[in-house]
This record gives sequence, structure tokens and C-alpha cells, in this order.
Amino acid sequence: MNKLFYMMLCTLISTGITIAQSFGDHSGITMKGKPVTLLGTKAHVGEIAPDFTGIDSHMKEVKLSDFKGKVVVLSVFPSVDTKVCAAQTRRFNEEASGLGKDVIILTISKDLPFALERFCAAEGIDRIYTLSDYRKSEFGMNYGFLMKENKLLARGVVVVGKDGKITYVEYVKEIGQEPDYKAAIAAVKKAK
Repeated sequence: MNKLFYMMLCTLISTGITIAQSFGDHSGITMKGKPVTLLGTKAHVGEIAPDFTGIDSHMKEVKLSDFKGKVVVLSVFPSVDTKVCAAQTRRFNEEASGLGKDVIILTISKDLPFALERFCAAEGIDRIYTLSDYRKSEFGMNYGFLMKENKLLARGVVVVGKDGKITYVEYVKEIGQEPDYKAAIAAVKKAK
């Protein structure tokens, strides 16, 4: 094989692997037992939390940076109209009352803002903020939660400290399972 061709092939292969790792990663995440590919850049403890814009129930743009100086919990799920996602939203709403005013809980999904508002009104959810990532998938890509197969968000929790750094990350291995609330709340208390 020609040496120049070999070098070009090696460069293409190594570049392709880098691109694949940046934009798609199975990481053992499954939905109903089938592997899913997470797109975007995965979040890691110790990194500065990437900013993103979501849409609230009043169709207003809300950024993570709007909560600077607070501990922020990002509760992520595919759709509030499923049993596990609804349970996750209820649980974090309950937990919010005991965490203090310096903690903000944002739930993030690809649901339309109207669906999130309807759910919260029907369930009496009043201590958390709901954000939709439906427009640009900015959150999903910035945090590596966007599922390639269905363009919904995977399930997980990210805690961002008052200094803007990520202190806790959980990508739930089976999307049909609830996150580890105990570990997430412990991370919130430690970040305060």
C-alpha cells in the first residue's frame, strides 16, 4: 500500500472515530432493552456547565445562566406523559420544598411547553420550573442527552453548583427506570 494513501486512511479513520465519539455514543443506555445512541457532548463532573436555552410554559426563553449563583438540578426525561417521567417530576417537586431558596429544579424534556404546563396544573406541580428543548435540542446536544433514534431526551439528572460547575451527573442506564433520587439530593446538599 502506498505510504501516502496509508497515512491519509489512518487520518480519516482517526478523525471519524473522534467525530463518532463526539456526536454519538451508546454508553450502555437502553430503552426497553434496546441500545440507544446519545448525541452531543456528555456532561462530566468538574466541568463548567454549558449554557443552554429552553422554552418555559409561557413560551419565554430561559437560560441556565439566568440562575447564576444558585444550585441547579436538571431533571431530564423523554416525555411527561409517561408513568416514569410523571413520577420523576412529582418526586423532584416534593424534594424541592426541603432544599431551600438557593436551589432551583429545572425539568427538561422535548415535550411542548403547553403539555408541560397542562401536566403541572393537573398534578399541582408548583415548586419546579419546566423547560422544553423542542426548538433546537440545545440542551440535548450540549449535555449528550439527545437520543438519535427518536430525537427525545434520555433520562438523567445533572446538578450544577453555585460556581457553575457540574457536581453530579447520572445518565440512567435503562430509560424506563427512575433516577437515583437519593444520590442526586445528596449531591444538591453537598453543593449548597
